[in-house]
Amino acid sequence: MLFSAVYACVLWVLIYSFNISSAKEPVCSKFAYEEQTLEKMIRTEIKVENIETEIKKTQESALNTLNEIQMTVAHITDRFEDLRNNFTGQMEQKAKDLEKREDFFKNTFEELRTNFTNSMENERNSLSELKEKLTWPSVAFYAHHVTETNLAKDNQIIVFDSALTNEGSGYDTSTGIFTAPVDGMYQFTVHICTYYGKYSYIGMVYAGNVIAKASNYDKDHGTCCSVGAILRVKSGEQVWVKCTAGSSNNRLLEDIYRMNTFSGILLNK
Repeated sequence: MLFSAVYACVLWVLIYSFNISSAKEPVCSKFAYEEQTLEKMIRTEIKVENIETEIKKTQESALNTLNEIQMTVAHITDRFEDLRNNFTGQMEQKAKDLEKREDFFKNTFEELRTNFTNSMENERNSLSELKEKLTWPSVAFYAHHVTETNLAKDNQIIVFDSALTNEGSGYDTSTGIFTAPVDGMYQFTVHICTYYGKYSYIGMVYAGNVIAKASNYDKDHGTCCSVGAILRVKSGEQVWVKCTAGSSNNRLLEDIYRMNTFSGILLNK
């Protein structure tokens, strides 16, 4: 449509120019006038054809340029799309990597925090236990030397009348009875030596019940034996040593080689 409009415009200009030229020429014969008119029309047609050719060339050049532009735009669009996809893919991968790193650091931090919390809790418990141990009262006794070595009576309390150690003042050297000043876990030990040719039957008593027993005898030599117990004792409860079977033939031995002892210590509360 554009080409037709241009062609019509050029043809009108040429005809108009031809009319002006014809008006200025002198009047000749009809044949000469027609010949001149035909010649001018031929020249005009040639010019129009040349113009048409140039227009076609221009149009083809414009179309080629347009095609090249379209191809360039398509190439740029494809390149841009590739770049966008690559950039998007890279950004997504980096985002995933960042998420993984974030999860890793988060998990690591949580693990460290948990370990630190547990360590602090353990340290706190240890300090509490240490503080409690430091505040424990010192309770321990070690007594020896039996007042009455003849064990003639049943349930006779064996009195160790000399106390080398009596932390907490729980042991009574006059009665032979230990009274726990505080609640706790205690360890008690009794060491008894028997006169040669004599017998001894002893028992450790806690809260009225015999919890450890021993018997001893040798015809020709003095002999010794030991019994012990670990007990949880409440404050005010008592522990002592007694004869479990009394007889005139029962007797303990005290000499420079042998010693009867009764001891106890608070292990923990």
